[in-house]
Formats: sequence, structure tokens, C-alpha cells
Amino acid sequence: MRRRGLHALLQLASVAVPPPLWARPFTASAPCAAAAAGGPRLFRKLLVANRGEIAVRVMRTAKRLGIPTVAVYSSADAAAVHARFADEAVCIGPPPSTASYLNAEAILEAVRKTGADAVHPGYGFLSENAAFAKAVEGAGAAWVGPPEFAVEKMGDKVESKKFAAAATVNTIPGWAGVTRDAEHALEVATDIGFPVMIKASAGGGGKGMRVAWDERQLREGYELATQEAASAFGDSRMLIEKFIEHPRHVEIQVLGDKHGNVVYFPERECSIQRRNQKVIEEAPSPLVTPEMRQAMGEQAVALCKAVGYHSAGTVEFLANPQRQFYFLEMNTRLQVEHPITEAITGQDLVEHMLRVAAGERLSITQDQLLHFSGWAMECRVYAEDPARGFLPSIGRLQHYQEPQGPGVRCDSGVQEGSEISMYYDPMISKLVTHGPDRAGALAGMRAALDRYVIRGVQHNAPLLRSVLDVPEFVAGNISTAFLKEHYPTPEASAPDSLPLTPGQEDQLLALTAMLWVGRQQRLAGGGTLQDEVQLVLTMGGHGGRQVPLTVRPADPRFLPSPSPSSGGGARAAAAGSGAGQGLEVQLPHRILYVRDAGGSTAQLVRAEVDGAPVSLQVLASGPRQLKLQHCGAHRLVQVDTPLSASLQRHMPPPQVEDYSKTIRSPMPGTLVSVHVRPGQRVSAGDEVAVVEAMKMRNVLRCELEGVVAGVEAAAGAVVGADQVIVRFK
Repeated sequence: MRRRGLHALLQLASVAVPPPLWARPFTASAPCAAAAAGGPRLFRKLLVANRGEIAVRVMRTAKRLGIPTVAVYSSADAAAVHARFADEAVCIGPPPSTASYLNAEAILEAVRKTGADAVHPGYGFLSENAAFAKAVEGAGAAWVGPPEFAVEKMGDKVESKKFAAAATVNTIPGWAGVTRDAEHALEVATDIGFPVMIKASAGGGGKGMRVAWDERQLREGYELATQEAASAFGDSRMLIEKFIEHPRHVEIQVLGDKHGNVVYFPERECSIQRRNQKVIEEAPSPLVTPEMRQAMGEQAVALCKAVGYHSAGTVEFLANPQRQFYFLEMNTRLQVEHPITEAITGQDLVEHMLRVAAGERLSITQDQLLHFSGWAMECRVYAEDPARGFLPSIGRLQHYQEPQGPGVRCDSGVQEGSEISMYYDPMISKLVTHGPDRAGALAGMRAALDRYVIRGVQHNAPLLRSVLDVPEFVAGNISTAFLKEHYPTPEASAPDSLPLTPGQEDQLLALTAMLWVGRQQRLAGGGTLQDEVQLVLTMGGHGGRQVPLTVRPADPRFLPSPSPSSGGGARAAAAGSGAGQGLEVQLPHRILYVRDAGGSTAQLVRAEVDGAPVSLQVLASGPRQLKLQHCGAHRLVQVDTPLSASLQRHMPPPQVEDYSKTIRSPMPGTLVSVHVRPGQRVSAGDEVAVVEAMKMRNVLRCELEGVVAGVEAAAGAVVGADQVIVRFK
């Protein structure tokens, strides 16, 4: 209660926070105020040395400030949104990132060719490469980032720990130094004590990271992490540190100018992670008190001043439930999750980076930043398959519709028809919601994910939506082990397995009945339902649970009014936009009132259930079956008359294909190696092959003992998802 009271006083004492810049109207051709008044622009031309959503996001601010933009792209990204969004675009090489987005000379040539006088690196790729930062400045362009020395020292996890210790910043117990090889790593791990974290010295975004609990996992993880780091960053150096169990990941955004001024922003909580990569973030943190925020912020600022830091950066900490915190690393760049900080402070971090790079002093004070407004959440939406251990999924976005509305922001670099490539990180977008408090931001995120239509690739949006309903998450009781604890297996993460509460399942059944009745009325030539209809809905198709229900026209006089949380007037708005007939659906234990709220499409149904707005997605539709997505969960629902439902038990069960005698590629990618040959006897756990895609290497192993009957793909081949690599006798 004390925390809430203090926060309320701070809100009352602060001036009104204006809408964040990203929420204001944006016109790409609008010049900045200085340019409109005849004053100079910050830069003549800005080249963004990145791709995808972050390239688009940087260009949006540049365009708002009247700065012409240059995109760089690989041949695989020739039709990408970021390449078309810029004022100019330059091809810098073939698809592999090592030959394009990591090709410093090609990017520098693009700087010279276009006359760009500033380079923003985004995040990833060359954003924390000190040599590239130096080369950019050597080419006569401004580096929109920290100084070369800070990039080198803070971007390197070993050096940053040494500086942190010297600046009296709390540090994680461990050994500070780069390991020579796997044997040296084993010596260090044995000295520190398992479990340990194997981490790429130049890494970030979860690439080149593995947790090892014993010697076998260390040897295997070291090799894979080294390969991933070399592929993703062009730097295979590894360090070993103690792995802290059940921590929370809390980070402090910092911003400094070239005149020695440094400020810190309210913290971000980033504990919901998979494969050491964040997927859900929020600001502020449910854990952090004002006193803890001040202590973390002051340590972050001390570290920045010790290294002479300017521009935007992030100091990351691990915290335990007792609110003890330890320095983890510093990212000398713009973070993926920066939009949630922008949402609660009203600041545009990219604009600040540009102004600092142009030599301006900071225009904000520490006191302003601590008087933040509301709460924000971010979900990272990836083209990956949770049912396959979050392996990347490639393909074309056949249908794509981003959620919109007050307090909703979607940073993306794709549109309908875009191709998700096997060569790069599989992020589709960053979905952000902002509300007056945590409950409001959480409700907004639930609604936004329910309205987010993505077809053509597998993606993690259903799992993200499911997480938002887990009681521990709602209570803010989380750690970096959250996903492993609540979704311990790929099967538990699969959309078909995600749970629904009894109330959510009742909504799904009632909405299915509404869809079926609406279809029957259209087939009959229109009109409305006049008589009651008896139906039996089977959850899960053949052999599933059968639910009898009755659908009848609802008396308009008794239809529920919209709930207060729906914003009031929702029913009137729906009625004015083609709202459908109100129906009364009688389930075995309750009655629900449903109606189509208008504005529905073939993929997205906007409805009301008992007066509250609800969104339902139609994944597939057949004569008697519907594959639906509700609150993240996928369910197959079959609709029958009572007579046909009674005959279902006489139908033969469907045949299930036996996959036990094959090793198949879990994702599209490149077959790096095959380690078996025909006639070879193998045991459970033996390594069979390695597949690489999107800078990730995946080891395929035998599940059973057997003999290899044949190898159907050679090393170096490009394989598709579920393609057979090895068959067993």
C-alpha cells in the first residue's frame, strides 16, 4: 500500500504527461519545426544500418524530424517494407547476414554513395561493433550511438563487468575473462560450480547463450553457442558465469549527452523469456520500489559516467525476490523493448539519440523521468512454433492484420504478403499497450492479441495471449523460469493444448453457435432466426466432449448493456455498424447472450458476449467443423444436430501417422551436417544431424534405439519443415 500511495503522490505532483510521440498523428513528408522555420536539420541524410521493424521505427522519427532516410537491404529483402519505406535504398549483398548486414565495408560504401552524414545502427548486427562505429566516423558520418570506447568496453561482457566492479556496481558472482576453448570453459565451470551460463562475449538477444548443469551439457552447449555467436555477431568469444536460479530480469534505460549529462528512466521488467530471449516486457516492474529504482538508476548512471557514455543504452540487472540486484551486462544501443519506456514517459528515444549525436544537450531532467504516467506492456510476436520448441517458421504472410486503437502500438516491418526469411531473426512485430495502471495495460494487451490476425506462418501470439491469463503473471509473481515452469514441454505450448477457463470455453461455444446460425441464415437467403435450434457441439472433433445447447432469438428488451470496461456506448456503436441479431444461447449450466458486433471479416469475428466486446479468430471453416482461436487457445469444434451427434460413436477413429521411424527437420533451414550412415546402429540420444536457420543451430537426436535404413538429405541441402532426413528400419 505504501508503494501505491507514493506513486499516486508522484502522479499528483507531476505535470500532465502529453501523449507519447509515437501515439501522435504522423505524416512522413512533414518537416521538423526547425526546418519549417527555415532552421537547419539535425542531419542532411540518415542511413539506417539495419532491417525490419527497427529500421522502419528509426525512419519514422527521422521523417518526422524532416531528415531524409537511406535503407540498406540484402537481395532477400529487395521487396521488404523497410527498403520501400526509406527515401533511398541500397543493396549491400546476398542474403546471409555475414555477407550483407554484417558487411561493414558494403554499408560504408552505401554511406559514401548516398552522401549520408549520419548512421543509426538499430540493434543487433553491427550496432555494438566498435570497429564499425570508428569506421563510420572515419568516413565523415556521425555515429548515432555511444562513443567507440564505450561500445568496445560496455559492449563486451567481460570488459563491462570489470568496469562495473570498478564503479562499485553490484555484480554477479563468477569468473571475468574470455575462455580459450571448451576444456578451459570446463575448468572455469568446475571452479565456479554448476549450473553456469555460457554466454557470447559480444552477444545479445539470446544468441550464443546456453545454461549448463553438468559437464556434458557444457561441452555440447559451448560448441553450439560458439557457432551461433560466430554466425550472428562474427565473434565467437565465450565467457562463463554463475547461473542464478529463479531471477527476475530488470533493466534501466539510460541516456547521456556529449556534455557529461546522464539520466536514467523508469525500469523495465523483462523476465518472461524463452531461450534467454525476452518475449514479454513491461514498465515499470511489479517488483521494484521507488527506493530500489533509485539505487539501480544511480548505479547505472555511475557506470555510464565511468566509461564516458553518451546516447541511449541499457544497464541490465538480475534481481531476486528480496530485491537484491546484480549487474548482468550493458547494451550499448537501442533496446528492442524501448517502446514501453516511451509509452510511460512520453519521450522519443530515437529523437534523443539523433539530437545527442548532433551535439545537443539533453532536454529532459531526471525529475521529469521519474514522474511517469501509467503502465505499458510489450509482446514480441515471432514467426516461430512453440509446439516445436520455438523453432523458427518461414513463409509468406497470407493474411495479416495488426490491432489498432487507443493505447495500442504495433512496431513492425512487414505487411500482408511479406516473406519471413530463413536468414534473419523471425520477429514479426512488437505489440505495445499502454494503460492507466497494470490492469489496464494487461486488459489492452489481451484485447490486442485477440484481434491480431497472422496467417501463413506459425507464430507465438497464442502462447503470449495464454500467458496473460496465468494467475502468477496477473499477480506479477514471475521469474526468468516462468515459461519453463508453466509451459514445460513443447506440447504444453502448442495452441491446441493451451488452457481455457470454464467461462472462456462457454464463450467459445456460444460464439460457435452464433457463427453456425449466421451461416445457415445466409445459406437460406438472409433474414433472422425465428425459431429455436437444437445443436450439439463437440469440442476437439471426433471423440471429443459433446455439449448440447439451444439457440433462440433474444428479446432486445433483455439484451445486456455493455460492461463499464467496454468503454460505454459499445453496443450503440456496434448497432450502427452492421451489428448482427442478438441470440440467446442456453448451455447446460448457464445462458449467454451473443451478437456479431459488426466489422467482422472471414478471419476475425468481433462480437459481444453478455454485453462485453469479444474477438474470435476463424482459422479454418468446413461444412460441420470450425477451427477457432479464442483467448489464444485453438479449438476444433464440430456442429451437429442431436441425431447426427448420437451417431458419432459409431464412426471409426482417424488414422494417425507413425513418426517414430524417421528423423525430420523441425523447421525450414540448412542441413549443416549428418552424423549417421545407412546400416549404422544408433541409440536413444545419439546425435543424428544439425539444422541451422535464422542464426540458430538445432541438434536432432534419436529418440529410440534402431538401425539407419537410409539418409535422404545431404549436408548443405536446404530442407523444409517435416522433411525426412533419416529413416530407420
